[in-house]
Amino acid sequence: MKKKVPPKKTAKARKKRAPLWPDDVQINRRREWRFDLPLPTLIEGKLPHGERFRESTTLENISSSGAYFSLDSGVVVGSKLNLVIELPRELAKGSPLKLLLGGITVRLEKPNRRSKKQGVAVRFTKNFRFVPLPKSS
Repeated sequence: MKKKVPPKKTAKARKKRAPLWPDDVQINRRREWRFDLPLPTLIEGKLPHGERFRESTTLENISSSGAYFSLDSGVVVGSKLNLVIELPRELAKGSPLKLLLGGITVRLEKPNRRSKKQGVAVRFTKNFRFVPLPKSS
């Protein structure tokens, strides 16, 4: 004698709800706030084959744990980089000041077709310091 199996339950069709956010609002799932601060920055590091490089760029954004910018240099994920960020006088109480940071490359974007620059995301290491610059007359 065959065992009777009850029919499978089917899911009821749910009413489609309107989204909580409009389509033009993006949700930020990052742990820290990112600030779009286009600050002039000097990036120093080593290329995969060991050659040192220095390249001037502009930060696209920065947070307490990392930064994003574009480079020509061809770094790879895991590259150790040093950033020298020129701070605006408004943030440094009127004094010329630079912020020195170290970091590790954690993400690379595809190079831009026109400029050949590659987007680079860096996670900062714990060490940083502020360096006052001599005041220009």
